[in-house]
Amino acid sequence: MARRRSSIPKALLGVFCIVFVIVLYKLLSSDMFGVEDGFSVRDIADLQVTSSSTILNHIKNKKDLSTLNIAVLVIACNRPSVKRCLDLLLETRPPSQTFPIVVSQGCDHEETAKVIKTYGDSVKYIKNSDSSDVEVPPSMIHLEGYYKLSKHYKWALTQVFDVMKYSAVIIVEDDLEIAPDFFEYFSAALPILNNDPTLWCISAWNDNGKLGYVRSNDVLFRSDFFPGLGWALTNSTWGELKSKWPAAFWDDWMRHPDQRQDRACIRPEIPRTKTFGRIGVSNGQFYDQHLSKIQLNNKFYPFTKKDMSYLKKDTYDKIFKGMVYNSKLVNANDIIHNKIPEETVRVEYKTNSDFISAASKFGLMTDLKAGVPRMAYLGVVTFIYGKYRVFLAPETGWSGYTDQIN
Repeated sequence: MARRRSSIPKALLGVFCIVFVIVLYKLLSSDMFGVEDGFSVRDIADLQVTSSSTILNHIKNKKDLSTLNIAVLVIACNRPSVKRCLDLLLETRPPSQTFPIVVSQGCDHEETAKVIKTYGDSVKYIKNSDSSDVEVPPSMIHLEGYYKLSKHYKWALTQVFDVMKYSAVIIVEDDLEIAPDFFEYFSAALPILNNDPTLWCISAWNDNGKLGYVRSNDVLFRSDFFPGLGWALTNSTWGELKSKWPAAFWDDWMRHPDQRQDRACIRPEIPRTKTFGRIGVSNGQFYDQHLSKIQLNNKFYPFTKKDMSYLKKDTYDKIFKGMVYNSKLVNANDIIHNKIPEETVRVEYKTNSDFISAASKFGLMTDLKAGVPRMAYLGVVTFIYGKYRVFLAPETGWSGYTDQIN
């Protein structure tokens, strides 16, 4: 009888061990890293994370967020439809964090000013008293709007960082609508930005985020390409940029290696912003073909309840490279004609010309800025095509980005 009684605790211990192993496996193979659909950590066998470290990282990120003094900066000018943007910001802003909204108007447009002022103390309205003309080279006079916009950005960022002393700012232009989890996404990602020197921005945008090219609202990526269109930066990064801020084309200037310095941004697979402004300084460039087809996320995802530490470079690069170069190498036509049984596949390119050709076949944006394809990380552009998750990737041994088209 004594032996039989002593076997009960052993049996219970055995059951406990089995349950523990199952729970640990579930944790390691679930979306705790915000990755599903072939983006599970179980794909990289040597990546080990315990549940206790996950909890500690999550608590640390929560504390980091509470120490950040974060504002939302709305860049406005002559669109009374800024009301649509402001209404969404106020409706989706979480009650637990303030996220004060600062609206900066960069031109004299009374109708827009009246709309902004109707919000009273719900937003802080600022306007540059310097209404002098911007200096524009005669050959660029037809692009004067880009010079005015760059001047406005510099003034507005100076106000929120250097005058109001915010430690981080989320920048939204007046023609953007936002997803229900816009603030949730930034709340989870900003602590990573604040603690990882290999990152320099968080963006809510995906240039290739059109309907049919995205699938999972929990998937986040690192991107070497600066996306803009709903993005955040820190005071320290602004300190690097403000003294050399460009006279025009500020977004392309941000994409230059002198500014990027091999740093990346975090961006989602399914965009958390979408533009509704067809007419602006770009005169509708890309709007009909691309921007109007962007899929805005419509289902809330609880990013702040997930461990985001997988986005730190050392961890992420190991996961990402493994997934890309362990996937099946195929050609573009076989994907287009649905001839491949595997659902995670890779198409390789050698040169920028090869990339442009392949991107064109798939209907992706084909242009490069400072040699970087839109949304690329380590040269890889990731997208959905039918049933496939596709990595459009450089050959192994890739030596970095180049402006050369050959």
